[in-house]
Amino acid sequence: MNSLKKIAYSFLIVTLLSFCSSPHKGIIILCAGDSITEADYPRFLQRILNEEGIKAKVLNYGRSGNTSGEYLRFLKKNKSTLAEEQPDFVLLQLGTNDVRLDHDSTPSDQFGINMKKIIKIFRTFQNRSGEATRIFLSLIPPIPGGSPFPFTDESSARVRNEINPLIQKICVEEKIPLVDNYSFFLKSPHLLPEVHPNKEGYRSLAQNWYNSLKPLLK
Repeated sequence: MNSLKKIAYSFLIVTLLSFCSSPHKGIIILCAGDSITEADYPRFLQRILNEEGIKAKVLNYGRSGNTSGEYLRFLKKNKSTLAEEQPDFVLLQLGTNDVRLDHDSTPSDQFGINMKKIIKIFRTFQNRSGEATRIFLSLIPPIPGGSPFPFTDESSARVRNEINPLIQKICVEEKIPLVDNYSFFLKSPHLLPEVHPNKEGYRSLAQNWYNSLKPLLK
């Protein structure tokens, strides 16, 4: 009888240790982009998820000042590190720095090539269940009129006439969900007083991302 008790006790200890060392059971969201990502919206997204009772870890891999080409180079260099995060979702927003009128200006055809290469890398990622990481791609916010150099009215026109239509096309071709982070800023310009949103703008941006994710979080 004592031997049986010892075996049962040992089994219980092993089970408890296994349970305690089990990986994070919530969702993992990797936010990828430029300074609009790096600055603040992932923090607000984490807060929204917490308030909704959704266990989640939001990772901020925004890179301030990055164009699509610069982020592609960052991703190639750090692919293994990011893949080890095993995200369930990648939220991708790039393009604002590509419409600058200085050395960072990126031709639209090159922007499209860069974005497809970025998506291709993220498509190699898997979550903890071995399923492919889901990618969401967003339209970029408008460039407010009167923004200081290196952003100009030409930058605003490129967002409207070149970059965002190209992002829409990429989403169709790559069969990934499109998130509209353009229209709600266009309708609420007080949230975007300059190239970067204000605090309420970042909170609204996080809410917009959450609204797109919500159907998949049930």
